[in-house]
Amino acid sequence: MRASIRVRMSKPHYGGNLVDGAQMLSLFGDVATELCIRADGDEGLFRAYDSVEFLAPVYSGDFIEAVGEIVAWGKTSLKMSFRAYKFISPLVAPGREPSAAQLHSEPILVCKASGTCVVPLSCRRQPLPGEHIGRPGPAIITAAIVGAETTRAQTPHLPITAEEIGEEAARCVKAGATVIHLHVRDEHGNPSQDGARFRSAIAAIRSRCQVIVQTSTGGAVGMSIDERCGPLSLAGAERPEMATLNVGTINFGDDIFVNRRLDTFAVAERITKAGIIPEIEIYDLGHLDILRELVDKGAVSRPLHVQFVLGVRGALAASERNLELLVGRLDSDFPGSSWGVAGVGRHELPMAEVAARLGGNLRVGLEDNIFVEKGVLAKGSVELCEKAVRLCQAAGRKVASLEEARAVLLAKPSP
Repeated sequence: MRASIRVRMSKPHYGGNLVDGAQMLSLFGDVATELCIRADGDEGLFRAYDSVEFLAPVYSGDFIEAVGEIVAWGKTSLKMSFRAYKFISPLVAPGREPSAAQLHSEPILVCKASGTCVVPLSCRRQPLPGEHIGRPGPAIITAAIVGAETTRAQTPHLPITAEEIGEEAARCVKAGATVIHLHVRDEHGNPSQDGARFRSAIAAIRSRCQVIVQTSTGGAVGMSIDERCGPLSLAGAERPEMATLNVGTINFGDDIFVNRRLDTFAVAERITKAGIIPEIEIYDLGHLDILRELVDKGAVSRPLHVQFVLGVRGALAASERNLELLVGRLDSDFPGSSWGVAGVGRHELPMAEVAARLGGNLRVGLEDNIFVEKGVLAKGSVELCEKAVRLCQAAGRKVASLEEARAVLLAKPSP
């Protein structure tokens, strides 16, 4: 959760037109107050600064933007970090007009700090009708344990058979995962969307643990739409609760992942007819515009569940700035939606950490990344789930129970 304020400095305090550094702290205080209101509906109390660093001079006439972010959530406390940037400065030089000003090509960091605010439980309130305030709910951890690209040559810990998939799913659930994002393989380890193979894998999972099973309809690059929709034919005890819905064509490394507009609508219709909840896969900003058309034409229903897949070569890069842009658009266009992040490759755990801080859900697993740290193979998706749990704990986020995850992801769609 973030807030910002931009003002022009107008009260020099020292010689040379210098502004008192206390004005930066005053801006941080205003940002902190807004964050308390957004989180708990109350102005709260700024308890203490942990650190303050003044890094560049500020002069009268400078335009300063102060940005604050909640980085950890306590029972009553809110741990925050702050940055103040100079965007515009007066341009004082011979021959210049007195009103001349300079727009900096790169904002200048002038001050940074961290601190803690407190909102007593007695002051915390529920949102008013139509008001969007509140702390993030428990973080839902999805384990993507197989995928279509990872191979046994890359990691010996990749599960291939139905029994291996069932065992790995059970380990991930014990570690804290409440969703298993599922691909399957044939007897040679190649990606498959065969319904019978999904049935065997889901049966193996459900014989060992209770978890939400989410099947892929993305399959592998080059598969037809009919082939990709294989798991949607399942019924009875092996029917998945969720399925992915890919909404746009992208470059996928050296390949092209094709999702034509009419095919997307067709897959959405198949998911709905199967009584399955879609998770919308967003690889690029424009995919949110496609999602708007899907919603407006009734192809998908609210509440929406969105997965931002970031870091695919050829699609949107994995960065905190890009994620904030996506989340901002989602919150503005589709309020009340749940969202998570799947960072690809080396971006998996860093993006999971950002999602934990920003109030989203986390996807980890061997489908997207095979390393638990640089150069160290994860001994299965379970180690990545354990790391995701620790990231949530560091951010003060509770990890969702199965019941809590079901309440969010499997809620009855609204008309």
